[in-house]
Amino acid sequence: MKKKTFLTSLFNLVAILFLLYLFFVAIEMLGHSFKLIGKDTAKNLIHSATHSPIIGLLVGTLATAIIQSSSTTTSMVVALVAGGAIDITHAIPVIMGANIGTTITNLIVSTVHIRANKEFERAFAAAVVHDIFNILSVIILLPLQVYFNILGRVASFLEKLFEGIGGIKVSSPIKIITKPVVHFIVDIVNKNGYITAIISFILLIVALTFLVKVIKRVIVGRAQVFFSEVMFKNAAYSLLLGLILTSIVQSSSVTTSLIVPIAAAGILTLEQVFPYTLGANIGTTITAILASLATGNPAAITVAFSHLSFNVLGITILYPFKRLPIFLARTFAKISIKFKLFPILYILVVFFIIPAIIFYIWR
Repeated sequence: MKKKTFLTSLFNLVAILFLLYLFFVAIEMLGHSFKLIGKDTAKNLIHSATHSPIIGLLVGTLATAIIQSSSTTTSMVVALVAGGAIDITHAIPVIMGANIGTTITNLIVSTVHIRANKEFERAFAAAVVHDIFNILSVIILLPLQVYFNILGRVASFLEKLFEGIGGIKVSSPIKIITKPVVHFIVDIVNKNGYITAIISFILLIVALTFLVKVIKRVIVGRAQVFFSEVMFKNAAYSLLLGLILTSIVQSSSVTTSLIVPIAAAGILTLEQVFPYTLGANIGTTITAILASLATGNPAAITVAFSHLSFNVLGITILYPFKRLPIFLARTFAKISIKFKLFPILYILVVFFIIPAIIFYIWR
């Protein structure tokens, strides 16, 4: 009996590890496919960010939604600032927009659960709460930035504080372990972004479908108690976990997407997920800060710190009113159950249609 229990546990562990790896490959491939399709478009968009703060914000959102990576958008902005193509004042709204655009990945991941109502409701709420928080942060902080340059001032202060201390360049362990498989598949399809996207969606559906089933079977009893009452014991634990994981993985898209199937399985509540996503917001800025410190370029360092300042100030201002984003996330999730096209329309309208229309009209 003990041998059978051991073998079952071992099988479940191997299954979870394999499915997680498949999930990471799918996420990396999804980002890779969008880069193949639209990286040049994103570069051209960012070059247009000098028209106004609103245009900069929309450019950051649209560019990041196209290439599915706030890190790539931030890197482009840092390079443009360092090269004198745009100034720091115009760069900051793009960084704020990138914070919104990066949430598209976990929203896409949540749609995999669309066939199971309860699962989908929990998954979509866990995904969209991140998006809602970032949008609310922009609504509050963009006017303060435009009129008082609040993020620029804080970032400049931090740049002077850390000037000359140097930094380190770190590699993402997720990218290291998935890179061979992702590049192998991309090369097989002759670097066709559209075929790569289709394959990544198929892998994502397979990985998440089975991952939720295995998680439901394994994380019960004591395991569920440990997961819920130790790792996500309170808001501080959840925030710290999101921060540390994202700093290690170097991708908020991966860490926030990872939490979606766990929430879909009913293991975690939205109240536990919310601070975790806030920690991921901070964690995603660490790599860029370390890399910018290594360059020693004051402009690059300031832009990197403006991203951190935006996230920390947003949390400081909005966390006391956490019931609002949580309420809105639950409301949107309930709507998505009654109207199954709502999540798709939400993604298209918020991340592509509105930014594109306003961008071309305003410009």
